[in-house]
Amino acid sequence: MADAGLFVARIVLGLMMAAHGAQKLFGWFGGYGLTAVTGYFETLGFRPGRLFAFAAAAGEVLSGVLVALGLFGPIGPALMLAVMIVAAVSVHWANGLFATTNGIELPLLYAAGAATLTLTGFGVYSLDTLLGFSSLWTPAIAWSALVIGVVGGIGNLAVRRPVQV
Repeated sequence: MADAGLFVARIVLGLMMAAHGAQKLFGWFGGYGLTAVTGYFETLGFRPGRLFAFAAAAGEVLSGVLVALGLFGPIGPALMLAVMIVAAVSVHWANGLFATTNGIELPLLYAAGAATLTLTGFGVYSLDTLLGFSSLWTPAIAWSALVIGVVGGIGNLAVRRPVQV
């Protein structure tokens, strides 16, 4: 049953994250597309805006696809974690906890799901298992991926230069 639960969690978390990124990258699913998101990233202090907007959107799409497929172990979840740390701090933190006020609820849930999948693995219903990659993802590699994800998110925030009002 645990493997079935991991499969459901992976599919939902992965596809939702990929769709979230596709809104930014392609304007799909009611999103604004890369040009509009570029301007928004500039207002958040990420310059050049297009580079950071593309990196965030592509990171969301790639991490979501990897998680949904259950491919390449902790790489997708670590990337998702990094992007959600940046989103939580730069966009949502000042708005409190709940999504109804644009708070950190959503990025926190994505980050927690990513961390959980990094630590549990993807389960038997994954491409990693089918391709024989599951044994590669040791606990040391999983923890290292989480650390890299956190450091990557903090690194992105460190280069941010918010506009002074």
